[in-house]
Amino acid sequence: MLFPTELPDADVRHVPGWLPVPEADALNDALQAEIPWETHRIRMFGNWVDSPRLSCWIGDPQARYRYSGAEFIPHPWPPMLQALRMRLQEQGSGEFNSVLLNRYRGGTDYMGWHSDDEPELGAAPVIASLSLGAARRFLLRRRDDPARKAEYLLGHGDLLLMAGQTQRHYQHALPKMARVQGERINLTFRWITPRT
Repeated sequence: MLFPTELPDADVRHVPGWLPVPEADALNDALQAEIPWETHRIRMFGNWVDSPRLSCWIGDPQARYRYSGAEFIPHPWPPMLQALRMRLQEQGSGEFNSVLLNRYRGGTDYMGWHSDDEPELGAAPVIASLSLGAARRFLLRRRDDPARKAEYLLGHGDLLLMAGQTQRHYQHALPKMARVQGERINLTFRWITPRT
């Protein structure tokens, strides 16, 4: 296992406790109660299957997103997430017109290996990932050398920024953690290039 600073061609920054605990608690509670959570259907190995987590796609009206054979039409921004988007932008994290929320109901909900490299994300996307709730392992591996890996433990209120050529050279995953009983919500802010 590599230390995160030993990742060639990656621009990754972990900011533990970026969102203070009282704010993280309040946001977590509000998202659980107010977001219209859905089980997205995705295409895997030629078949349509239920995603192993709950999700919600939120953004500007033109921020339509295609992932794993499905097109996602954004829900409008609730005030709490609009404020969080502005805060990230004001702190120089990037420009964002959308956010994907994933809700992991326990340690058996997961995200498999993938890169956020869809054409509408651009050549060098900036992804700002905020974690709430139970701490989970987040893994990175090089596409051309999967044995080169790094691991982060993302806790309540942690921010992980991925930029530059990270998506081109790396895949990431959130593996199952059977002993984890608590829920985790992850928010990944991004810029979607509007279709013409």
